Amino acid sequence: MLTLHALPARLADLGGGLTVHRALPQRERRMVGPWCFLDHMGPVASVGDHALNVAPHPHIGLQTVTWMVEGEVLHRDSLGNAQLIRPGQLSLMTAGRGIAHSEESQSTTGRLHGVQLWTALPDAQRDVAPAFDHHPSLPVQSFGEVRATILMGSLGGALSPAKSYSPIVGAELLATRDGKAELPLDPAFEHALLPLAGTASIDGTTLVIDTLYDLGQGRDRLGLDVSAGARLMLIGGAPFGEAILMWWNFVARTHDEIASARADWESHRRFPPVPGYPGERLTAPPLLGHLMPPA
Repeated sequence: MLTLHALPARLADLGGGLTVHRALPQRERRMVGPWCFLDHMGPVASVGDHALNVAPHPHIGLQTVTWMVEGEVLHRDSLGNAQLIRPGQLSLMTAGRGIAHSEESQSTTGRLHGVQLWTALPDAQRDVAPAFDHHPSLPVQSFGEVRATILMGSLGGALSPAKSYSPIVGAELLATRDGKAELPLDPAFEHALLPLAGTASIDGTTLVIDTLYDLGQGRDRLGLDVSAGARLMLIGGAPFGEAILMWWNFVARTHDEIASARADWESHRRFPPVPGYPGERLTAPPLLGHLMPPA
């Protein structure tokens, strides 16, 4: 029998008074396919000072996926990229063996709303050269009253141009009007849904915003009842099959690997400066006692 497990997101502080809802990782569900991290940011007012201002910080062993619903975020990284991320545009950063970046919201009025996700890189690719790619347009498929924008992987025959390293799917689902939708799923994948706005239900179960719904493995389709304006993130992928360690902004396999990356950051090795950021970079927190158990 197919299951639907509800896992409420927890609040996490990004600094500067901005909190997000962290849907992954959770004790009950550390990963969904290669997806190992999912933050829902906002919607919050963005007036005057930056609502989001994350100083330069390092990453290893992962890809970051940034998707804005409202507002704009300026990405800068240690490769010299400076990219304004607008709603409907995908920014994908591959950390590989090491990259640093900063994130600053740019809207002085209006609202800030978006998600950031990470995928863990498989062992064979986790030391690839760092890279940054920006995709201003993505494929869109309609399923009943839902329009799906495919961020990563493929859905319903539409393939995202974003480079991935594992069998994966990531899509934003937006209801264009009240009604129903049925989406094809790969039964070999694990899947999960995170409602971001509006009203939607599965088999009579009303979905709660900022609750991760673990759909498990084995589904070949997803049926939704939706109200106009409902917005959800669908993530999935083949079971990752590798145990990972997550600490701060690192995805690794061993404590020593994380300790080495932290020491390199603190000693200004491996991770070049982020050009153009008008401030100091972040300091790594103490290491002992903060490692997350293997996923």
